Parts: sequence; C-alpha cells; structure tokens
Amino acid sequence: MHSSRTRRARRAGRRRAPVYAALVAFVVVGGTAAGAVYRQGHAHPGAGGAVSSSAPASGGGEAAMETVEPVVDRDALLAGAMASVTVPDGAEVSVAVLDPGSGEGAGYGTGVFDTASIVKVDILAALLLQAQDAGRSLTTAEEAYAGAMIENSDNDSASALWRTIGAAEGLDAANERFGLTRTAGGEGALWGLTQTTAADQVALLRQLFVADGSELDASSREYAQGLMGRIADGQRWGVSAAADGAGGWALKNGWLRRSTTGLWVVNSIGRVTSGGDDRLVAVVTRGSATQAEGIALTEAAARAAVSVFTGEDGAVPAQKSS
Repeated sequence: MHSSRTRRARRAGRRRAPVYAALVAFVVVGGTAAGAVYRQGHAHPGAGGAVSSSAPASGGGEAAMETVEPVVDRDALLAGAMASVTVPDGAEVSVAVLDPGSGEGAGYGTGVFDTASIVKVDILAALLLQAQDAGRSLTTAEEAYAGAMIENSDNDSASALWRTIGAAEGLDAANERFGLTRTAGGEGALWGLTQTTAADQVALLRQLFVADGSELDASSREYAQGLMGRIADGQRWGVSAAADGAGGWALKNGWLRRSTTGLWVVNSIGRVTSGGDDRLVAVVTRGSATQAEGIALTEAAARAAVSVFTGEDGAVPAQKSS
C-alpha cells in the first residue's frame, strides 16, 4: 500500500478535466466567488431571449441573421443566491450543482473539506466498480453492509466495506477513474476524514445518476440510487430541502463533531427533483456550533443551488443557534 505522501504526490501530478467537462466545455474567466463560467458550444434556448448578429450569407450579398444564445453565468447566479444565506460566524460552506439535462453547472467556494459520512457513497461506488471489474455480483454480506451503510449510516458496515475495497488506496484508485481530482482517502481506518470538494462530490454523483460517461453500469447505478432513496427517516434532511416533494430526492448526509474544536462538519449530497427536472447537488460545510446549525446551512445552500436553474429564490437564511 502506498503511503499518504505518495498518494498525495500522485494526485498532485494528475491533470484531469473539471467535473462538468464530460458534459459541456467551459471557459473560466474569473469574477465571482468561484469564478465566472461561460459555456461554449451548441446553445440551448435561454430564458433571456436570443441575441441576433449579422453574418454574410453564403454565396450571396444578403446578410443572414444568426441566432446566438445569451451567455448565462451560473456561478454569478449562485453567488448572488448564496448572498442571502446566513453563514454562522466561523463556519464555511461550499456548494456545487449540475443540471444533467443541459450539462450546465455552477459552484461556490473551492475549499477542501472532511467528508464525514458522505464518503459512504464513494465507498459504495468503489465497491461496485471493483465487483464489475471482477465480473461478479456483490456477496450477501456486502449487500447487507451496503444497505446498512447507506440507508442507516451504519459506521461498522462502512468500516467493513472500507477494508473490502482496500481502504484509501482502493478508494483513490476508483476515484481516479471517476474523475475526482481533489479527493484523498482518510488515513488508516479513518474513512470519515477523507478530504474532498463540492465539485468532486458532484462528479461522483454524476457517475451514479448519469449513464453517459459513467464507469458504473446500469445495474450498479440503479442499486446505488435505490439505497440513496431509502434513507432512514431521521436522516432525510440536507439537499432534500430543495426538492419538490417527499419522493423527489436520493441522498446521503454526513455529520461529525470534531474532537479538536468541538465544531461540526455537516455535509449533504444527492439528486433532487425540482420543477420536474433533476439536479445533482453537493453541499459541504464546517465550523457550525451545533449539528442543527449545520443542517440549516446545508439546506439553505441546497435551495440556493437549485434556484440557479429554477429562477426561484429558495435560499432561506440559516439561523444561528441560541
């Protein structure tokens, strides 16, 4: 097994395409909290109307009108929506969103965060990929562990599957194929201290929820989606707050009180359905004084992310705990 330093050096040497590149090309030009992003390539009808420009007609003297879609800076829209989200003193938040239908996405914040239990989705994805490579189905024991790990966030089950996939080494190898460029497995048995970004988590969600370009086959994706749609009642918070109804989500949350600071890591990732369309959303946070405060922050950020596409301002400010 490679050392932590070796793994990090290997990842630092990689140069991979960003999370949204598999769906549509972007040009980063700067200017917002996460950089203004302008889309290139074939346009989709936009809400702002078309911009016309003149171009010489082929083989004639008349000018032919060419319709050009106005550029929509989704990062700027997300930054504006996040401006209405109250971030508790000392806390930090990063959020990313992808609309699979159009291939457009947005991000806010670029920091690296502890995963806490959202890494359980990554562990499951790595397990499914390894099983595919071996041409086998999950064993009865693996299925039992996977169900408990995702639906109930059972830590012992996560530890068992962490060992099965080869711990951080196995997770990192799978993530290289998944296109996660800033995620590093936790040291030893500490899977909850895996480091990641909101953008990487959306890249992982894309592997699970979008067929095009996924390393996972249809049965693997369907299996993971099913588990994420059956989360225990007390854990159905986070990105689900941005969904239209009770059944419009598939998610996994993570929460961890750091012993060194007493502050909370609270994260949420998943697919939400809003306005009849699916969006992939990842929110990672740290520094909340209570778990409830962190949950409120993740939910407000998820609403802000989805509002980038729905045009509805659902970013209800997160309230500080008393």
